[in-house]
Amino acid sequence: MDQHGLTLSGASPAVRHYDQAIDELLHFRAEVDAEATAALEEDPDFPMGNVLSAYLGLLTTESADARLARERFAAFRGRIDHAGLLPRERAHVEAVQALLDGDFHTSGELLQRITEEHPRDALALTAGHQIDFFTGDARSLRDRIGGALNAWHDDDRHYGHVLGMYAFGLEEAGHYDRSEEVGLRAVELNGRDVWGIHAVVHTYEMQGRFGDGLRYLDARVDDWSTGTFFNVHNWWHYSLYALEAADVPRALAIYDSVLAGGQSSMELLDAAALLWRLYLEDDVQHDRWTVLAATWPALVDEPFYAFNDMHAVMSYVGAGRIADAEKLIATRESYVATPVPGVSNHAMTSRVGLPVCRALVAYGKRDYSAVVDLLYPIRHRVNEFGGSHAQRDAVQKTLLEAALRSGRHDVARVLVSERINVRPCSPFNWLKQASLAERIGDAAAATAARLRARELVRQA
Repeated sequence: MDQHGLTLSGASPAVRHYDQAIDELLHFRAEVDAEATAALEEDPDFPMGNVLSAYLGLLTTESADARLARERFAAFRGRIDHAGLLPRERAHVEAVQALLDGDFHTSGELLQRITEEHPRDALALTAGHQIDFFTGDARSLRDRIGGALNAWHDDDRHYGHVLGMYAFGLEEAGHYDRSEEVGLRAVELNGRDVWGIHAVVHTYEMQGRFGDGLRYLDARVDDWSTGTFFNVHNWWHYSLYALEAADVPRALAIYDSVLAGGQSSMELLDAAALLWRLYLEDDVQHDRWTVLAATWPALVDEPFYAFNDMHAVMSYVGAGRIADAEKLIATRESYVATPVPGVSNHAMTSRVGLPVCRALVAYGKRDYSAVVDLLYPIRHRVNEFGGSHAQRDAVQKTLLEAALRSGRHDVARVLVSERINVRPCSPFNWLKQASLAERIGDAAAATAARLRARELVRQA
């Protein structure tokens, strides 16, 4: 049981359910909730069962789940003798309490201390890894796992899952060759490691290798497309590859068959992020936006996670509900007007969330110059409100398109040059080079760029 942070005696049925819950969590399977519940039914005061349950309530990034998790964890803490907890249990209780209090960063630091002393504690690694993702901390996504990796061995049953997490951290930190190598090894060890598959997919996305990405996902479709609560997100990645390949009908077919049925914030933001990429190309998809926008109000009725707010605003703008987008922004302006020490989302909203949301509304109003004024100063710190490079690219693409449409050609040139020199095999980047060339009157350069984009699609 040491691999999962348990050195407890007794409570054997609860421990068995907890152990299985960790396995389900690492596989991103919905059964984690049932196993966590079963552990607490066996022993309502089982410390690690309560810790796990609280983490599960918080990592959905939904305020209603967080509220229920706070209530349950407060009741648990009221029933137990804190001093009687084992040191690692006490450390987990403190880490999850920081998260319940809204302090993502302190929770991540406390989990890192657990990992330093207990590098094989799978829950500490997994929860910390997700917090690093929610705070957009690429260095910690890499090093939290890398610093623990040497304590794991090939014959550990979850070694592959740890490699999958490490591959994602390597990708977010820009180590694409190493990320691909580690991610492929993770999936070799466990073919249904959807996070490991996801890491490989991200690596191809960041290199513009959309053909490799499509072939990889097609070859493993049975391993990642069903049976987990991560299916929708991996289908979203598939749709991004389809868009890069200029196959909009395929992307929309994925939207209608998979993304349109989402219920959670994680699923809805994938849907919004796909439609927004089409919106930037004047493919409005009003009917799809109308349905999607109707699902957001209950999920953003209070400030909780600025990254979700951005996607709600995308949905409102796409549906033509500008007044609702502006109303959401006004609630967040009121929220940040009063200091809330220790609440990570407060700074996320102030520094990144609000400028991005205002820029999305400005884009919907066709005030493209305002979009550039709002986004260009923060473009190198958009990571502060979480998500991955691939997800945040919606913001960068909005900035680029606004620079083109507002006639800010110097800014557009910089942005296109950055993109092409990082991902020269991306057709999208070359199409934007063509658009820039057309706007400054260089027809020959525009033609050459469009030919290059078509050739890249053909070669893939």
